[in-house]
Amino acid sequence: MTSAYRMVVRAHGGPEAIAREDFAVPSPGDGELLIETEAIGLNFIDTYYRRGLYPDALPITLGSESVGRIVALGEGVAGFALGERVGTTQNGGAYATHRVIPATKAMRIPEGIAPEVAAAVMLKGLTACYLAEETFPAKAGDIALVHSAAGGVGSLLVPWLQDKGVTVIAHVGSPDKAAQVPVQHVLSCAFDDLPQAVRAITGGALCHVVYDGVGAASWPASLACLARRGLMVSYGNASGAVPPIAVLDLMRAGSIYLTRPTLADYIATPEALAQSASKLFERIASGVLQPRIGQTFALTDAAAAHRALEARETTGSTVLLP
Repeated sequence: MTSAYRMVVRAHGGPEAIAREDFAVPSPGDGELLIETEAIGLNFIDTYYRRGLYPDALPITLGSESVGRIVALGEGVAGFALGERVGTTQNGGAYATHRVIPATKAMRIPEGIAPEVAAAVMLKGLTACYLAEETFPAKAGDIALVHSAAGGVGSLLVPWLQDKGVTVIAHVGSPDKAAQVPVQHVLSCAFDDLPQAVRAITGGALCHVVYDGVGAASWPASLACLARRGLMVSYGNASGAVPPIAVLDLMRAGSIYLTRPTLADYIATPEALAQSASKLFERIASGVLQPRIGQTFALTDAAAAHRALEARETTGSTVLLP
């Protein structure tokens, strides 16, 4: 068997909990593909599993999205061939030089899209897709507040919404990041000052939807930025989980709607996955989305990548390279 390695977490903790481990390359089972990894996307959800915020059996091989060439096919696999480049957002096992994945969770990477770009965009891009197309079917005339607009999901969600005619108010963590977001309305103010700034931009109308991947720190400000019967989309916990809320808080905020979506429920079938992937890659091909890889790290430096991500020192997408 070929020598290989993966980055594992044996006990929950900080970035220092990530350790290298050699392993023998496995053979794919029925309905599975074995890929040799070319690039891995780093996502904030990886830190949730590392810290134990999201439960998983230890030891954990971190990571969800990776891209590679098919090097072996399991029994019963149809529609794929050796040497094809595929990607997946299947949870667990991405931080590795080789990976076995279900064929039903694989998506073909179109010719012309580099593996680093595909790895940088799959999970974040599919997330932007369901946020803009399904969770809130955004349309021309809507006003949307997007937190962390210079980050991985935000940097794709903003142009996706703009392409649909939505007025986007982008919020970022610093003036330097504000300069990286090409929208008319971009704010880098403190959360406490955000509602007043949004009122000024909208003439008091506020927002039809707030896309909030920050969590605990932004929650009160996000509520205060919503118009009556607006939609709060809480899709991440970068600053920690949102504390328990009272249902009456939603009434007092203006009879707002609240959803806590996750990608898995929007790509639960091969057909849904293929449809969302098609929308994503079409927007990349047309130039609507221009994925930006802000930084790359060697896979063996995954701990350093986690530190940078949690310190909000990254912009765009981060890619790990075996």
